[in-house]
Amino acid sequence: MAKLVAVTACPTGIAHTFMAAEALRRAAQAAGHELRAETQGSVGAADALSSAEIAAADAVILAADVRVDEGRFAGKPVIRASTADAIRNAPALIAQAVGQAPASVVGNPVASAAESKFVVGVTSCPTGIAHTFMAAEGLEGGARALGYEVKVETQGSVGAGNALSADDIRRADVVVIAADTNVDLTRFAGKRVYQTGTKPAIRDGAGVVRSALSEAQVYGAAGAGAASSGDYVADAAAAKAAKNAGVPSFYKHLMTGVSFMLPFVVAGGLLIALGFAIGSFQFGDQGIFIYEDRYAGTLGNILFNIGANGAFRLFVPILAGYIAFSIADRPGLAPGMVGGLIAANTGSGFLGGMVAGFLAGYFVRWLNGALRLPRTLEGLKPTLLLPLLGTLVVGLLMFTVVGRPVAAALTAVTAWLQGLGQASAGLLGALLGAMMAFDMGGPINKAAYTFSTGLLTNNVYGPIAAAMAAGMTPPLALFFATLIFKNRFTKDEQEAGKAAGVLGVSFITEGAIPFAARDPLRVIPSLVAGSAVAGAISMAMGCLLRAPHGGIFVLFIPNAVTNLPMYIVAILAGTAVSTLLLGLLKKPIAPAAEVEPVPGRVVAGD
Repeated sequence: MAKLVAVTACPTGIAHTFMAAEALRRAAQAAGHELRAETQGSVGAADALSSAEIAAADAVILAADVRVDEGRFAGKPVIRASTADAIRNAPALIAQAVGQAPASVVGNPVASAAESKFVVGVTSCPTGIAHTFMAAEGLEGGARALGYEVKVETQGSVGAGNALSADDIRRADVVVIAADTNVDLTRFAGKRVYQTGTKPAIRDGAGVVRSALSEAQVYGAAGAGAASSGDYVADAAAAKAAKNAGVPSFYKHLMTGVSFMLPFVVAGGLLIALGFAIGSFQFGDQGIFIYEDRYAGTLGNILFNIGANGAFRLFVPILAGYIAFSIADRPGLAPGMVGGLIAANTGSGFLGGMVAGFLAGYFVRWLNGALRLPRTLEGLKPTLLLPLLGTLVVGLLMFTVVGRPVAAALTAVTAWLQGLGQASAGLLGALLGAMMAFDMGGPINKAAYTFSTGLLTNNVYGPIAAAMAAGMTPPLALFFATLIFKNRFTKDEQEAGKAAGVLGVSFITEGAIPFAARDPLRVIPSLVAGSAVAGAISMAMGCLLRAPHGGIFVLFIPNAVTNLPMYIVAILAGTAVSTLLLGLLKKPIAPAAEVEPVPGRVVAGD
């Protein structure tokens, strides 16, 4: 019988930490060995290992997705793995620890220098919140499980975190880009680069790292991407590589534009809501008309104009510009933004902006390949010829061909939405609600949210109200379900439910992902049904929302929500439906099986 010690740790210190520890304990006991596990959670270390226990141990298992201090294990054989690997493959790790497979020793690695790898990565998603960091966690855990050094930069909603330095990139054996948006690759010229989406990295970080090491191509090399005529060509090649890796290029370009657009939409919407709130405090019931000239110069009117005539005026050009940037890099930015501005000014709104962005991006990329110049004049293409000709052609097309038909279509859609009866509005709300919950931050969710926010430029506020109510419902339902139906959830899931509640009131639908990943066939239908109910009630009752984000906190702003009582009813009703369905569909868990690892049902991202 071997004596083993283990340390388990994940970024939140909740689900994966305790599941990995319990899986290792059970596997050791089944193999006739003794194992003591220390769990490093969000509230500190539990069951801390003593010096005597470490000294007596035959081997150490580090199942961690975050950095763990290894100094106290000097001289001991160490097996490194991710928490996901410990949950799925605990018996194999135990076998490795007792000498049936090779291990490394802290301070004296068995692996040769030739086998050592340094993996760097970048993760990014349209909102820069959940999927960005979950993908980073997956890559880090997967690389460590393979015995490699790793560093991952997260390009989130507040900028780059854990940024890669020039030395990191120089040392890297491979660069992994796990992103659903366009990532600037110019700094990785000459390095082996592998591209995929965030979801593969979340599901199987080790698999992505293995694929990267075997399939990555040198960025900027002949036949692997960039020609010598500009960065935008290399980015086009990168988009093609992304498509081959399973990330649709069209969606990736659109989500790049959406990711840059969202801060303008959110800031503008909240400023408009604050303008109405201050107007209500100053002028009572007349505050709803704070945008009128008679209130010019008042604080409420100024805030309204910053939001409506500042941020909102920019978000269509930003959407179009960064769609074009994603396709053609910097030369596409000016044609895209100008096309988007023309779309906004001619009444074709966000639909025209999307058309302008794709038109500008693909035209500039084509023009680059078609326009041949002497080598001495190549420098004029990205800075002069491509922006000039691209802006000229896109502008002419937007004024003469695209603008009017798209504006007419958008006007028709707007009129249809404003003329919907209760029944028809309810059906649309149910559809938007179901889309918000179906993949919780994925392409379908983003399509519903993008459609709803785009209509704000046409003063259509019903769809975004339905979208936000439906987006809050899934994590809120899981919070209540873990409280009411405790026997349906493991103890770590009950703890995770508290975090889901906080994310729910903040309108971060991704808080439901860990539960859906573990039991999709029961959880996803329950959440879709509740969100459809929330969206249907919101639209049918004529609820309007002028702030496109903010969750429950927006409800306290006067005049931000029209028909506030029924909007609250919509959120509560949707939450109640999903909560009850979770209780009905999920099966009670036997106490002894609370943390039994189930192959193929690993919590994604904690």
